[in-house]
Amino acid sequence: MDSLVDSLNNAYQEFVAGAASVLEANETSGAQKTAATDAALENFKQKWELFMVACDQAEEFVESVKQRIGSECLIDEATGSLSSKSGQAVAAATTTGLPSISAIRLEQMSKAVRWLVIELQHGSGAPASASASASAHSHSSAPFDARFSEDTTQ
Repeated sequence: MDSLVDSLNNAYQEFVAGAASVLEANETSGAQKTAATDAALENFKQKWELFMVACDQAEEFVESVKQRIGSECLIDEATGSLSSKSGQAVAAATTTGLPSISAIRLEQMSKAVRWLVIELQHGSGAPASASASASAHSHSSAPFDARFSEDTTQ
């Protein structure tokens, strides 16, 4: 993460230096278009593009960390690890009446839901509720998701 922050900081500093170069070239030329101002503008454009790439990389990193943290919290909650970590008795899971599930199973269900959402978004173009209803009816005789062996009848 430190290298990502350093990369973003360096790209920003280069971007600011490029902007300063454009201003200096413009002032030196008396606000006239010259080869020096064109070169400064081209350099500024390259620095801007590099800065945007660094910003995109930082944003991707932040999004991946958010997803990982969210998944870990969901898994901890579903498996009862969260109550164990906080020093509470595992009885907290039994008071809700919900059995804990395996982290692998939870991950499979999460992927299945994400896949279905993507399928609905890129589906036939029908409204999402109609697609969801049609999807639910087309799979009503099948278990939750036939791709997972735990869902099939044995």
